Amino acid sequence: MRNSVVIFLFLWSVCSSVNAQEKENPFSLKWDNGFKVENASKSMKLKFGGRIMYDMGFYSLNTEAETNGYTLKSSNGTELRRARFFTAGTIYENVDFKLQVDFSGGKVTLKDAFITLKKLPIGNLRVGHFKEPFRLEALTSSKYFTFMERATLISMLGERSSGAMLFDQFSDKKMSWQIGVYRGADASSDKKMANGDYAVTARIAGLLLNNEDNILHFGVGYSYRKPQEDKEYGYKVRPETHISDKYIVTAVSGVEEVNLMNVEAAWVSNSFSLQGEFLKARVNAIVTQDFSSYYIQASYFLTGEKRAYKNSLEGFGRVKPIKNFGDNGYGALQVALRYSYIDGMHKDQMSNVTAGLNWHLNPATRVMVNYVISDIENTTDFSGKGQFSAFQMRFQIDF
Repeated sequence: MRNSVVIFLFLWSVCSSVNAQEKENPFSLKWDNGFKVENASKSMKLKFGGRIMYDMGFYSLNTEAETNGYTLKSSNGTELRRARFFTAGTIYENVDFKLQVDFSGGKVTLKDAFITLKKLPIGNLRVGHFKEPFRLEALTSSKYFTFMERATLISMLGERSSGAMLFDQFSDKKMSWQIGVYRGADASSDKKMANGDYAVTARIAGLLLNNEDNILHFGVGYSYRKPQEDKEYGYKVRPETHISDKYIVTAVSGVEEVNLMNVEAAWVSNSFSLQGEFLKARVNAIVTQDFSSYYIQASYFLTGEKRAYKNSLEGFGRVKPIKNFGDNGYGALQVALRYSYIDGMHKDQMSNVTAGLNWHLNPATRVMVNYVISDIENTTDFSGKGQFSAFQMRFQIDF
């Protein structure tokens, strides 16, 4: 409650301060899938919003998995997956900001806190805590996922870090480039004592084809990471559900450097969409080791809509049904299928098949149903193979 009060007072003070300076240029309030405030000249813009994602599901292991020592975190459960509030905006046309906080899991977590200086001679400069420019699956907001959870390659590298990034768009905004330097890749907004730990991440992406019926997106990303503090690189993988144990655990010690390369592609043809990525990590330690992960997914709107491409910097955006539910229509219905794979130490591996059904009642509300089957082979912590399955649902609203 105290954190909510602090955020409210901050927003109120910002609005009051700006309004005092703009008495002759009054503000207007409107709804555009979120509350937006802007002055007449549009030099000042503020947006307030949030998201609620409530999950429930049933989970099981086959007999082989139980025999080999695998266990369930829970056979069924519910979870407030995300509960976020944010404010973002533009100040005097050339300065952007965003502050986003998550309240799920009984704790307060800072997600985004950054300032962007726009229209500089070298492009745009963003400083703070934000997503690294790496993987289309990571850059696309959780509000616009095709599936309830990201594919397994998200496990190989955290999404957000603290640092500075230069970026810009070119070729009539069809293409973009991004490059950032980060200190300590973790979920924290502060890294007061990084002790030489740093990372450099870059990405170039854009549209190779863009017409009324077809969109073809392609991008490549690279991240160089130099750990100093703990000299370790590792990741833990759960099946494509959040209410699950992590069955693949990879940890390499004595790491000198890590190089990650990612290739991404997406094709949208009217109501049909195809997307995939391949990620390879080379870890230079006492013994050089390679790890990889990939996925491919397809989706189709039964009601005639199409996936909305936001831009090459942020990936895909909001789906708007042709007719909202209750407005002489049934909303948008989307079916989807995904296959993903990831490997780990000592030939441990996991593959997932996820089938999904999404009902978009309106641009701000949807219900998701996923069925997940995960084949696991882990000889490091368990006795071998096993299969995990999950049936899960999500009720979501974002604004």
